[in-house]
Formats: sequence, structure tokens, C-alpha cells
Amino acid sequence: MTITEVIEHLERSQQRLLGSVPATLRPFFDSLPLTQRAYLVTGPRGVGKTTFMLSQLRGCNGMYISADNPLVLSVPLYELIDAVFMQGYESVFIDEVHYAKDWSLHLKAVYDSFPERKIVISDSSSVLLRRGLGDLSRRFIIRRIPLLSLREYVYFKTGELLEVFDCFRSSPQDMMNAVKDINIMMLYRSYVKEGFRPIFMEGLYSDRLSNIIEKTIYKDIPFFVPQIADNHLRFMNAILGHLAMSRIPTVNVNSMCSKWEIGKRKLYQLLYAMEHTGLIRIIRKKHDTRMNSIGAKVFLEEPSMYHLFDGDTGSARECFVATLLQESGREVFASEDEEAADFVVDGLKVEVGGRNKKRKAADFVVRDDTDIPLKGILPMWCLGFGY
Repeated sequence: MTITEVIEHLERSQQRLLGSVPATLRPFFDSLPLTQRAYLVTGPRGVGKTTFMLSQLRGCNGMYISADNPLVLSVPLYELIDAVFMQGYESVFIDEVHYAKDWSLHLKAVYDSFPERKIVISDSSSVLLRRGLGDLSRRFIIRRIPLLSLREYVYFKTGELLEVFDCFRSSPQDMMNAVKDINIMMLYRSYVKEGFRPIFMEGLYSDRLSNIIEKTIYKDIPFFVPQIADNHLRFMNAILGHLAMSRIPTVNVNSMCSKWEIGKRKLYQLLYAMEHTGLIRIIRKKHDTRMNSIGAKVFLEEPSMYHLFDGDTGSARECFVATLLQESGREVFASEDEEAADFVVDGLKVEVGGRNKKRKAADFVVRDDTDIPLKGILPMWCLGFGY
């Protein structure tokens, strides 16, 4: 197949894809104007990166290219983009870019050869992209699409776009006023089970989430970890199962190495890859800067994964707090003193638990199974309006 025929195929495919772009898009997309020349769009699988890129093609003379398309893989990336620009297109949007052979070398050549053209690339792992970009990393502006916030989920479910608020600075009355026209507890309960990725709009959320996990393990992580074996793939599935059910959110390195007959170096490589491809969320203490560290707390990436595995409620609650706060851009550390609090967030001590959880020595206690915020006491839903 010639490059011209590949481009014709891509044009037909693009028209079909544009027809499938939903009318209602994530409000977060409005904060991502692509006004500069080169962008790197990253974020976990299923958060809407492809939809975002396709939405940017509206009113734009650009072409969407999925780098894992077999036809695209049959052509050197530089030659394909060169031919696209020779057809008169002014921008390219390259999804799943790490699938293209020697993609970073080809993009550098494209960037240098076409200074008037726009290049937008995306992938699920910012670390993988940064490694590949090398000296291009100074030229590509990084934009991360986070997991869906509760505020965005409410928008999709009700059509109401509520105000953003800071749960630690807003008054209890202001927070209640923000949600007075909706059934916040019903929406919060639904959100915890299915709302962290907009794939819920397509139905069969559990099946789709399972597919995301499988694709991340079997297709993404092999790009990360050298000499990966079947045993390592089974180990990562076991880690997810262990974390889902464990009341103590951590991993015993020595025990896991012995049980799975893998060395510590490989274990740390696998955990690092799982963290940076959106399978697990590692919370470290503030001064933990060790190269090989599993942190103080290790969670699944987000709470709906716990529901997928029918996991531990306490770990799911802590995961909810860590997820919503980190995804909103806050620094979240494990507390140095677990008797005082679970987390330290922007210098504030935060404790997490159920309806009757005590505040201890924390500045705030975040409680599940409660709906009304009070001074120093936050229902868990309050954390979902940070973006």
C-alpha cells in the first residue's frame, strides 16, 4: 500500500471518528487550549485523550493518526507526516505515539523540517514520552488530562456545571449551596463505582475498566520494562489483587520477591511502570527521595478499581482522598505520624474514615457515609469539586 493510499484510509477513518465524538465534552477540556506549536497530551487510559484530540480537529485543518494502526506502522512516521503536510494539512494529531518505531527521532525531524506546522502527540505514560522526547521536551508543552472529577461526572449526569471550590478553604455553607439543586449523595455513590473515566457513558463500565487494566499490563508496560517475562505479567496482576483486598495498603518487597522468584531490581521496575501507566498510586512521605522506594502507602490507581475487585472499603476510602486531591494538582504525602493523620496535603493534616471517624490531631477529617460538611469535617464528596 502506498503512502497516498494510507492517507486516504486515514481520511475515511477520521470522518467516521469525528462522527462519534460526543456532543457533551469534559469541562476540563476548556482549560487546554492548543495555541502553541507542539504539545504532549498525557493521562491515564480512558480519560478522554482521543476524544480531546478529535474535538480539536473541529474547524482545524488537521489529521488524526493512531500510531497503533497497522497501516500506520507499515510506513516510517516521518514519511507519513511529510506526505500529510504535502497534502495541505496544517497539523497532525498522533495518538498512542509510542507504538511508532523510532518515533522520537522522526518527530524531531518533523519538528525541525516543518516550523509552521502544529504537532500534537498523546500517550498514557508521560515518563515514557519524556524519555523519548529527549531534547524536544523543552519544545513540547506537556498537558495532562486527569481522571474525571465528581464535578464533571455531575455535569455528564445532570447537565449542571457546578462551581469549582476548595474544600479546605470554603465554608460549610458555601459547599452546601454549591450542591443544593442535586442529589449529591446519590451521584457520589454512583461516581465512586463508575465515574472516574468517561467510559461510563458507553455502558459496561466494569468490562471496559477490566480491558483498560489488561491493555496497560500487556501492551503498555512491555515498552517500559526491559526483558519482561510471562511471570512478570502474572506478578502485576497479583499485585493488583493484593492491593484491592489488603487492609494495609502496602507491598512487602521481600515476600513478593520470594513468592514470585523475581529480584528486587525487577520488582521496583515493575512497580515504577505500574505507577506511571496508571495502575497503582504510590503515596510517599515528604522526604522520601530514594530511587527504589515503594512509598508509605500503595493504592490502586482510583477507587472504581476497588469496586471492580470487590476490594477493601478502608483502602478504597483512602484511595479516593489521595486520588481526588492529587488529580486536582495538590501535593499529597503520607503522614509522618500515623497516629495524628493519614495524609499531609499542602501542609494540612488529613484523617480519613467512615461516619464516626475521629479527627485525632488532624486539621480535617474526611468521612464517608455522611452528607453535611462541618468545621474541620468534610464528607468525601466535597473533595470532588477541585477541578
